[in-house]
Amino acid sequence: MKFKFTIQPYQTEAVDSVVSVFSGQPFHDRFTYRRDVTIERDVTNWNKSDEELFMGFANNRLALDSTQLLANVNRIQSRNNIALDKSLASGGLGACSLDVEMETGTGKTYVYIKTMFELNKQYGWSKFIVVVPSIAIRESVRKSFETTQEHFMEYYGKKARFFVYDSKNLAEIDNFSQSADVNVMIINTQAFNSSFNKEKNKEGRTGDAAARIIFSERDDFGSRRPIDVIAANHPIIIMDEPQKMGGEKTQAALKQFNPLFVLNYSATHKQHHTLVYVLDALDAYNKRLVKQIEVKGFDIRNLRGTDSYLYLESIVISPNKPPMARLEFEISYNKSINRETRLVGVDDDLFSLSKNMEQYRGYRVNEVDPIRKTVSFTNGKSISVGEVVGDVSEKDMRQVQIRETIRSHFEKEKELYNRGIKCLSLFFIDEVAKYRKYDEDGNEINSEYGDIFEQEYKSILNEYLTLFNSPYEQYLKKIDVHATHAGYFSIDKKGHKVDSTTKRGSDESDDISAYDLILKDKERLLSFSNPVRFIFSHSALREGWDNPNVFQICTLKHGGSSPIQKRQEVGRGLRLCVNQNGDRMDVAALGSQVLQINQLTVIASDGYKDFVSDLQKGIREDLYERPTKASAEYFIGKTVNVNENAFTVTEKQGKDIYKYLIKNDYIDEDDHVTDKYRADFQNQTCAPVPDSCKDIESGVHLLIQSIFDPHILNDMIKDGHETKITENALNDNFYKKEFQRLWNLINHKYAYTVEFDSEELIRKAIAHIDDKMIVAKLQYTVTSGQQERNWNADHLKSGSAFTAEKSQTFTLDRAEGSQITYDLIGKIATGAKLTRRSTARILDGIRPSTFAMFQNNPEEFISKAIRLINEQKATMIVEQITYCRTDGTYDSAIFTAEKNSDFSKAYRSKKNVQNYVFTDGYAKDGNSVEHRFAEEMDIANEVSVYAKLPKGFTIPTPVGNYSPDWAIAFNKGTVKHIFFIAETKGTMESLSLRPIEQAKIKCAKKLFADLSTEDVVYHEVDSYHSLLTVMEHL
Repeated sequence: MKFKFTIQPYQTEAVDSVVSVFSGQPFHDRFTYRRDVTIERDVTNWNKSDEELFMGFANNRLALDSTQLLANVNRIQSRNNIALDKSLASGGLGACSLDVEMETGTGKTYVYIKTMFELNKQYGWSKFIVVVPSIAIRESVRKSFETTQEHFMEYYGKKARFFVYDSKNLAEIDNFSQSADVNVMIINTQAFNSSFNKEKNKEGRTGDAAARIIFSERDDFGSRRPIDVIAANHPIIIMDEPQKMGGEKTQAALKQFNPLFVLNYSATHKQHHTLVYVLDALDAYNKRLVKQIEVKGFDIRNLRGTDSYLYLESIVISPNKPPMARLEFEISYNKSINRETRLVGVDDDLFSLSKNMEQYRGYRVNEVDPIRKTVSFTNGKSISVGEVVGDVSEKDMRQVQIRETIRSHFEKEKELYNRGIKCLSLFFIDEVAKYRKYDEDGNEINSEYGDIFEQEYKSILNEYLTLFNSPYEQYLKKIDVHATHAGYFSIDKKGHKVDSTTKRGSDESDDISAYDLILKDKERLLSFSNPVRFIFSHSALREGWDNPNVFQICTLKHGGSSPIQKRQEVGRGLRLCVNQNGDRMDVAALGSQVLQINQLTVIASDGYKDFVSDLQKGIREDLYERPTKASAEYFIGKTVNVNENAFTVTEKQGKDIYKYLIKNDYIDEDDHVTDKYRADFQNQTCAPVPDSCKDIESGVHLLIQSIFDPHILNDMIKDGHETKITENALNDNFYKKEFQRLWNLINHKYAYTVEFDSEELIRKAIAHIDDKMIVAKLQYTVTSGQQERNWNADHLKSGSAFTAEKSQTFTLDRAEGSQITYDLIGKIATGAKLTRRSTARILDGIRPSTFAMFQNNPEEFISKAIRLINEQKATMIVEQITYCRTDGTYDSAIFTAEKNSDFSKAYRSKKNVQNYVFTDGYAKDGNSVEHRFAEEMDIANEVSVYAKLPKGFTIPTPVGNYSPDWAIAFNKGTVKHIFFIAETKGTMESLSLRPIEQAKIKCAKKLFADLSTEDVVYHEVDSYHSLLTVMEHL
């Protein structure tokens, strides 16, 4: 299996943000110099010229001065909504030092490799050095270069020649200098981070020999210093994790490389330079670029006066039974006392179930509460999910953690297997001897954790083996318990697995033997043919590698991990998973299900609250500084990118956005973004933005999402002990004759054809543009104020040291002096997907006064012209669309394909074809429009059966696929039409729906109008009452 790489927009933005800094630099890929090297003629080189033998290829010098570079940087910072720098940071390392901030798991290594190719393509630069802080990251970077070679060869027609610096193979440095291709040297700081006393850096002196070689004159290297040979190339230095390389010695050493400039890539910059791109943890989560995290923590509580042992694993929900608790307690047998897990419910008596163990007298189950996740007993005691009560040793806790990891693994694996995704679980341990040991003959055998794992694995495996023998069960039966877990540890000279050695002052390891194993097996572990699904690794090996299909991480070690260490451990599994074909399972592949599938469960060694608090603290500290409140001032002047065009938010637009947020309850009284906005945005049901902002709508929502809300961290990290619905199968309602008839009428798949008159489109577009085109003239505001008389440090911090006294806004009648030329016809033709001829006729037909608006603001004119033409196009398409039935049909399996498990969002229905309805939307009273609609149908005598239609049930339209909400079968004779397809909306006013949504609904009406002869009707409604009213008029 090989990884497949696709071009991701955010990665392209990161690359462009660096490459554009050097806009204006001329292309030059053959900048040569004479190498300082002694070469003797022999049979291998006698026919080469001196030029060929002695020529070296270096990076061309920068032609831009600091003023030009800063202007480019500020333009990029403005585009990316980053605070503008007043000067360039370089730290003496070339012309500038640029920071790129990217969250773990989003592909920063891929980004800087692609950046190398783009810098070579656009400017001819070809010499790069990747500097890393550790052997672990060095090996990971080398692996990335190997796996991306074919991908970049496909796009750039060339491969990067890369090598890891080795003081024992200095000939590679000569090859680096001699080649005109893209050349990359990968070096870790240990190879050069040493004293720079020239007298001490002589061959034969004691000390860190490998670190000194690069700075010393070498007899075997023509009496040259390797560093001088490297420096002659004016390499571009790329710092991977620069926060770990900020020491004075490292920085002094880097200057000797004579870099052209430096690029810094990290998720957690500590020393800040010139920032040009940010994709922090919050951005990555909002864009669905990383897994969602859920945490299972464990709290130990001792009950005074008793040694009763209890562990509440989970609460199990069943559609046909009351909630049950999966509870572990002790049971007395003739020869032993064992701890066993049983399903217990109300009135079950632990005293009786434990075979009369005195410690459980009075422990009769009083209530199983799935909402509060608690079980209470008649003696007044209670226990919460994830809580361990009584006499608990460290071994007990580790057994609980291992069991929960295996259970979480199986719960996910069943679903993932059917999607072709291998599920992996990772255990971090602090001693190899707790997992593996060696017998007298040197054979590797299980130790404590290995034995616990196999015991728990066998127990849980039996719960998943049934008589049905499904493909997943066949897969499980083929895997031997001994073969399904493996350890990735350091290897000693005898070939034995040992604890990884750590660097002084650190808890991380640089042992290359362990990373060789982990990285070598990375792709192999993703194949179903490899039986290994559970990985044990030393806790010191927590950086420099990851695996996209790690879905569980368990820390089997003592507490004390810092917030940074927790982030590093979680980072091993944040990357989005891949299937057996190497395809990334992202939004493009999974749509709205991306976070249901990509969920990382952390089985922590401490309590849930403590772990989450530390993890959130680590995330919060590393977030790029962002506002916490919405205000008109926040939006005004921001740059948004729409359809590859940059727009600056005007004063009017900024004020309109703020009013829009207030009007729709999208911000609260303190101007914080509300749950209502987040729910509407996620469900794509946001209220239409003001008319002044329609052309930048997508950019407006990006700006709103950039406002930091501390509650969003709670969305990023879920409680893994929340009560879940593991299965929502079709029930008897589905098989009712009324629903089967309706399903057989609507489960067909359709294709559409559209025909329209281009002459009519041109006429309508001209009239529509003349009627609706409004382009604001460019304005600027002059604000004057003065310094407060009595000011102090607090005034400066709060921004109140100066008070604005007056302002005046001026209008620019014409944007004079612009050097930018616009391909007006080409840009509009591309955006509206018309021919240049049709576009030209539309522009030629509009009124001169309308066309004159182009001079006021060209970008706004182009954007609005595209939108107005597309609106007319959409109207005509809907009018002329025709549907025809294809041979395909939807299988009933689409109802159970969506895996919604959040019990708090589930409605236990009576007449739905599944036991639970998972509703969309938001409401202040907790009941959304859909939730109330389902309740009303359940008590309505007219309704026989209904179905909440899954997202996979779609109707194709020219403006995207459309999924109706409900299919309802009524009792015959009670209403005018027996079958009704409903779309539930918060309002019946069509003007409040977005144009695209209106177009989709109109297309659906056209399709179902063709089915009306079979008594199937369709309409949008906002309640069951409005449905009955609408039906009478259809």
